[in-house]
Amino acid sequence: MLKAEEQRLIKKAARGDRDAAGAIIRAHQKSVYAYLLRMSGRPDVAEDVTQEAFVRVLMNLDRFDPRYRFSTWVFTIARRLYVNACQKHKPAFDTDIVDGWQSSPCRPERPVEGDEQSDWTRASLDDALSQLSTQQREILVLFHQMDWPIALIAKHVGMPEGTVKSHLHRGRRRMREYLNEQKMFAEHEWEVWT
Repeated sequence: MLKAEEQRLIKKAARGDRDAAGAIIRAHQKSVYAYLLRMSGRPDVAEDVTQEAFVRVLMNLDRFDPRYRFSTWVFTIARRLYVNACQKHKPAFDTDIVDGWQSSPCRPERPVEGDEQSDWTRASLDDALSQLSTQQREILVLFHQMDWPIALIAKHVGMPEGTVKSHLHRGRRRMREYLNEQKMFAEHEWEVWT
């Protein structure tokens, strides 16, 4: 959506136009849900926080500063609500749910062994991601899954760009180390399937 169109819809929604509010929600809902699902690993938490985030967004449209990106404002609200929800819910990763959100449909021509290996790889990556601190996990998800630039992530999490880069580097290294530790298990699992 072009910024001018988005601004027009925001103004209309702030005046009570339900169609404009629906268009704003549709434009950002999937990415906010995907972000929260990856952060929490729990569909119930991601769904609840996404819904609450958009309720807050719609109630406070008059507070939005049009000099900034609307998506950043929405993600900031969602992030704050997620942090609050973390006090109630401990993150638990469910690879099948996360995979179902982003994956392409199953294709019959794919070999079963490849599917098993892909499932194992996704599970391993989710396990490695769960080993990170919440801050590192958020930065890696925003950078690699949401394709946010370093400058935007830095502004979103409220830290210098150099610190964000350090978290990216350390988070990747920690994931790599974890996956290397799991290598013996991985080789054993692959032998079982081949």
